[in-house]
Amino acid sequence: MIEFILNFLRDARLDPVRIASAIAFALIPLGQGCGGGGYDATLAGPDASSETAASGARATSATTGPASGLRIATSGDYPPFSHWPDSADAPRGFSVELAQAYARSRKLRVEWVRFRWPELAQDLAAGRFDLALSGVTVRADRSIAGRFSLPVTTSGAVLLVPANDPPPATSELNQASVRIAVNAGGHLERVARRLFPAARIEAVADNDAVLARLDPQPGRPAADAVLTDSLEAPLWLRARGGLQAIGPLTRDRKAAWFPIAREDEARRFDRWLLELEATGELARLRRRHGLAAEATARPTRALLASLDERLSLMTDVARSKQLSGAAVEDPAREERVLGSAGVATREAAERAGRTPPDPAVVDRFFRAQIEAAKWIQRRFLAQADASDGPDGPAPFQAIAARRAEGRRELEQRIRPALLFLGDRIAMLVVESVHSQDSAPSNEEVSIALARHDLPEGLRREIAESLRALLRDEIRSAPAPPPPPAGTDRAANA
Repeated sequence: MIEFILNFLRDARLDPVRIASAIAFALIPLGQGCGGGGYDATLAGPDASSETAASGARATSATTGPASGLRIATSGDYPPFSHWPDSADAPRGFSVELAQAYARSRKLRVEWVRFRWPELAQDLAAGRFDLALSGVTVRADRSIAGRFSLPVTTSGAVLLVPANDPPPATSELNQASVRIAVNAGGHLERVARRLFPAARIEAVADNDAVLARLDPQPGRPAADAVLTDSLEAPLWLRARGGLQAIGPLTRDRKAAWFPIAREDEARRFDRWLLELEATGELARLRRRHGLAAEATARPTRALLASLDERLSLMTDVARSKQLSGAAVEDPAREERVLGSAGVATREAAERAGRTPPDPAVVDRFFRAQIEAAKWIQRRFLAQADASDGPDGPAPFQAIAARRAEGRRELEQRIRPALLFLGDRIAMLVVESVHSQDSAPSNEEVSIALARHDLPEGLRREIAESLRALLRDEIRSAPAPPPPPAGTDRAANA
């Protein structure tokens, strides 16, 4: 009976996920924002009292989580994503409202699990939550350790310094005499150490205390600058006068982060986000909390973001190949990868009830990705060779152990992450082809993939092959030939 109703809704072009999304967001009061008054219990749905009773408690149940609840991790110290004062029963903010709406669409209660940034990765590995939704930045090491959703918004690292005219250049701040305070354990600490390697980086355990580091304390000199991001910076500028912003210095994406064991939940969340973006509800929520207006969950933008995330793993692929002695170039594997990509795209179209795109156009798009991936790997290995010291040859036992470690890292950790991203890219190819998204320009593709510094020819081929996909006339296409036996799930690396 349920299947009949769902089929009826699909035939009538009334997507049940979209209906659930709209209903969930209709229940959120329009006046509630990150800067509003007290917490509105209606945000947590009909069981708000039981949710707030569990606030602050660390979950200890199995990785799969309770059948009637969804354990959602939040830091509580990162507005506008999550703000949880000690006097409040529960958090509030953009991520909080997004999490509650998703839980309602799943007919699950929220159990808040509060985390500290330095311990987030350990908490994820220990299965202490089902997803983290608190302004977590997409990063290569996190993509391997867990599974990210589609991006929900974008941001960039921003320095706040005392107001001067003109403001100091970033090179002036990269000095041993300069102190820069930043939240400890999060993405921004890594950014600070990468962009300002010569400066004295002060990692502060409590993000709420970072701004106060600009004030001298007994026995501790004041910081010369603090590093935050483009979303939190306006709040800090309002809270303290006499400061100016430098940046953004990076381009980052924020997403939900799931344990590997919750891959299916991550896929479900992705589908929900696509529907939420399509209805305009996600844009409305961004506006309410002052986030960037970029529609990150539109299919084509999400596709470019997933390609960017996938390419960010290629340095780890190269490092593992270097340890194991494997070659970057493997034509047989590349052909298996292309066959798998064609199968994955066709299956994604079948699941969505849509006509698959032309296999030749799909093949061109994935070939462009492979060439970009190999270029990044070769660049890493060339730089590694150039920095090698004069050490003599390693003992045989050490070489064997190193090669085993490289193979294990590649096969057991990196390639499963690539498979997850490959499946998502295939799904987004289908969604992009059938969407009303405009074809991205070469410049838009270059911006989306800027961190990889790809040669112009590779960027242009990715852009042109993607435009060829979006221009493809949707028609019944012959099924691509099956890949060689045992290779229908080949990771693209």
